[in-house]
Amino acid sequence: PAFTILSFFSGVGFCKVYEDVADLPSLHYDFVIVGGGTAGNVVASRLTENSSVSVLVLEAGPSNQGVLDAQVPFLESGVSDTGTPYSWNYTTTPQTGASGHVFDYLRGYLLGGCSSHNGMAYTRGAAADFDRYANLTGDEGWSWNRIFPYFLKNEKWTAPADDHNTQGQFNPAIHGTQGPISVSLSGFSWAEFEQRVIQTTTELPDDFPFNLDMNSGQPLGIGWLQYTIGHGERSSSATGYLTPDIIQRPNLDILLHAQVSKLVNLTQSRVSPSSPVTFQAVQFRYASKEIILSAGAIGSPQILLNSGVGDRTALGALGIPPLWDLPSVGKNASEHVYSGASWAVNSNQTVESITQNATRFNEAFAEWNNSRTGPFVNPSPEAGTHAGWLRLNADSPVFDVHADPSPGPGAPHFEMLLQPFGAAGTPGHHISITMAMVSPVSRGSVTLSSNDPFAAPVIDLGLLSSDFDALALTEGLKLALKFASAPAWNGYLGAPTVDLAAMTPTELTAHIRANSGPGYHIVGTAGMSPRGAQYGVVDPDLKVKGIAGLRVIDASVLPIVPGAHTQAATYVVAERGADMVK
Repeated sequence: PAFTILSFFSGVGFCKVYEDVADLPSLHYDFVIVGGGTAGNVVASRLTENSSVSVLVLEAGPSNQGVLDAQVPFLESGVSDTGTPYSWNYTTTPQTGASGHVFDYLRGYLLGGCSSHNGMAYTRGAAADFDRYANLTGDEGWSWNRIFPYFLKNEKWTAPADDHNTQGQFNPAIHGTQGPISVSLSGFSWAEFEQRVIQTTTELPDDFPFNLDMNSGQPLGIGWLQYTIGHGERSSSATGYLTPDIIQRPNLDILLHAQVSKLVNLTQSRVSPSSPVTFQAVQFRYASKEIILSAGAIGSPQILLNSGVGDRTALGALGIPPLWDLPSVGKNASEHVYSGASWAVNSNQTVESITQNATRFNEAFAEWNNSRTGPFVNPSPEAGTHAGWLRLNADSPVFDVHADPSPGPGAPHFEMLLQPFGAAGTPGHHISITMAMVSPVSRGSVTLSSNDPFAAPVIDLGLLSSDFDALALTEGLKLALKFASAPAWNGYLGAPTVDLAAMTPTELTAHIRANSGPGYHIVGTAGMSPRGAQYGVVDPDLKVKGIAGLRVIDASVLPIVPGAHTQAATYVVAERGADMVK
């Protein structure tokens, strides 16, 4: 198999990471990995453990090295926000179910991909999520019990930056200690807020039970959030899986600024081209064993479609010669939708004490710079200190609209993010409770706008396109209001930013449609299905159906979004995927 690489920018290479295609020492590799993101770097690191295997990683963006905002947890918006040089700067189509809003859709455009710019939440999901993947694919290897060792293999549990006593905040028995990715608890305490969160679990235990560790596979309840942070710094696939000793492996090369537009010479039987072809800025690189797409849930289907792999009719309409009719490519996009509530508080112990005070902000950064301690060791202001994973009542009338879309009674319908911070730009001190519908019925798509392989893809998330999701999230916001009604918050909460409690259910649903947004957790656009199925994009071994020597290893293969932030799931997909390739 071979593929086309365009858009090289010359520069100075360092280590085994190159910035100019002319500096690459080889034209031929056993494996070429398209995308040096969350999954791609895992696969590269694991495959090159075998010194007889050669691997080239192609990353469209720049290096993560020296990017301060990708290192300091609190500053993550400096790499994630649209308009930075580290974002793909995607936008969605107008989302009909979300009042026609067009959303920036954040994707990492640097080594490490989204793991270099995300909110660092480490949530594995419910056991039922993975058992459903096993059922949907016919492969027990995707079940919770079989995938669990990969969570441990990926993880290095790390003491929080403030080295506080973490007893009663997590369960050490379910965490790994030798993996590449650091995982820790909050390293700076917003004590007034955090104490009230935990107190609420004792005052309203039937609705909001305490959960010692949401990463056990049984996430329901309220617990302490865990983050991919170690010693006050972000831990990403770039920092964890591409350490200096790994980058120096003679069988691993990484090329930056190398955006892949499409794959060529794809066939249904393995064919290895005999010689490279070069003209102008276009280079052909050959993979004698496999090409591995790890460009993410937007990039991977976009490359497949540009290569002629997708819905034959849609490709033909764009003037793209159809190579292989695979109608599911880019379809079945599954994404979380968020909406929240906030209140003024009678306290100055909120994140706004930093974000609205330049002196305090500079002091906090200096503390991080000097000792890797202080508030900057925690994720950005919007991140929570705790999260809850909750379900609709079994007798909810919402189920008259649609059957329960969750994978089982131990899996959540909602995430509840508890945040010592209010809406950005609102003066004063606030707290927020943000709810997400994490078992959505709505589906979207990633398609092409033209036959220009470098044109931005058409991203339609289908947010709230199902009435079920909007009605369920209405119930979710009612849970947020109930949480805030516990005695623990008496005398602490002031006026709400928006008086949601005064709204009728119909008004609340309308409010949600006008005040919601995506979670940036898109999956499903190259979904797994059973071997031989006439739907789906990849088989359970992640090989693209009908194409020789081509796999997809990233979040796009998950057929349904898990009830969790997707970073941890992406890591285990990559770990298992690498073992399959081996």
